[in-house]
Amino acid sequence: MDVVDGHNDLPWRLRVRAADLDLSTDLPRLRRGGVGAQFWSVYVPNDRPEPRPRCRWSSRWSWSRRLVAHHASAPALATNSTEVRRARATGRIACLLGAEGGHCLDNSLVVLRSFFKLGIRYLTLTHSRNTDWADSATDKPACGGLSPFVHEVVRECNRLGMLVDLSHVADTTMHAALDTSTFPAFFSHSSARALCDHPRNVPDDVLRRVRDSGGVVMVTFVPSFLTDACREWGSALADAEDAIGAPWDSEDFLRERTY
Repeated sequence: MDVVDGHNDLPWRLRVRAADLDLSTDLPRLRRGGVGAQFWSVYVPNDRPEPRPRCRWSSRWSWSRRLVAHHASAPALATNSTEVRRARATGRIACLLGAEGGHCLDNSLVVLRSFFKLGIRYLTLTHSRNTDWADSATDKPACGGLSPFVHEVVRECNRLGMLVDLSHVADTTMHAALDTSTFPAFFSHSSARALCDHPRNVPDDVLRRVRDSGGVVMVTFVPSFLTDACREWGSALADAEDAIGAPWDSEDFLRERTY
């Protein structure tokens, strides 16, 4: 049986850390691991100035597609289950695209529709910080979950056939999205909070709603999301780096904590 990976950061890591040879993904290891399909994360940070996130996101999307095209004998772009099966029938790894962070929408449903036309098949509602319309798990509460606009975002994702990804969002946002969505619940890279008390993980009451909706939590194996010992170690490391002014960016999961 093929493994489906819900969230692969390889495009971001290659783009930003091209000199880092210790990458967690390569084609031989994907094949040895039995990965038949994966979602590549199309991501830009949500804590940087202009150009606007939508413009930077378009550049990442284009770069991701070029990367797949350059290695077309092994991966294949896919936007639906038929294309995934077609890729697997020819021995290739199906590569789908997900947009990580609703900040890339620039508060526009028109942009959301454009993303779908470009092949994006899930939208993570927030990243490490709140959007204007949805709260993140790792930012100070602002919207109390979902504003009226995000109900529109969720409904439009349902209409288009785009998954609403609830990884990274606050508990209140999880519940409000599930109240609105007619699709099964979906978390692209989260784990269980009862086992590891990280704010990014999924609490039991939401896990029950995932079960009842026929949804899925695609478990992340990042150590800080798996055990409290690793989470506490990572938090202490981040505190020490803060104390000496070490540079970091919003992609650093060790620094995602409650406020």
